[in-house]
Amino acid sequence: MSATDPVVLEWIQAALEGDQDAFAELVYTYQDSVFNLCYRILSDRVEAEDAAQEAFLRAYLNLSRYDPSRSFKTWLLTIASNHCIDRLRRRRMKLMSIDDPMPSLTLSSDEPEPEQASITREQSEAVQRLLDKLPADYRAAIVLRYWYDYSYNEIADMLETTESAIKSRLFRARQMLAELIEDPKSIPGALTLLLENA
Repeated sequence: MSATDPVVLEWIQAALEGDQDAFAELVYTYQDSVFNLCYRILSDRVEAEDAAQEAFLRAYLNLSRYDPSRSFKTWLLTIASNHCIDRLRRRRMKLMSIDDPMPSLTLSSDEPEPEQASITREQSEAVQRLLDKLPADYRAAIVLRYWYDYSYNEIADMLETTESAIKSRLFRARQMLAELIEDPKSIPGALTLLLENA
């Protein structure tokens, strides 16, 4: 991951000195990334909003522990992913139903055609239903790797484990997902690359 933007470092320093507006800038800058991560792991919009707020609160309370030589976004997503895994464990892996479509992972100024939007929503829901069936640690590893493009080493740091453990989790998660798919022809494009090595 690239180094933290100097402007972000200025906001962090200002927030450490008590500037609430500076921390609000950090929240505004990273809120979509944090929410999307929480939603992918928890698959419930309201719970994801709560988890994102909790992640920012924990980041604020621990801001003095942030190491400026590391990516702030990675540090923040580490807090969020660990909190989400804890939430999943507390609810004993109870599967949640999806009432809302997944938020878009890419921002675009062009609104999709209604038919394309419907297909995209259906594919996103299908992906989320599959992710819901994975154990918490596997789900977090899959999301961090394939939606956020973190390296094995970065994910290992974020989830406080080894690189080999992450590779193993990803391999097993891909195998589980491949077994869960009833009709390979119906695989959404987002999963095709992910499953090709399963």
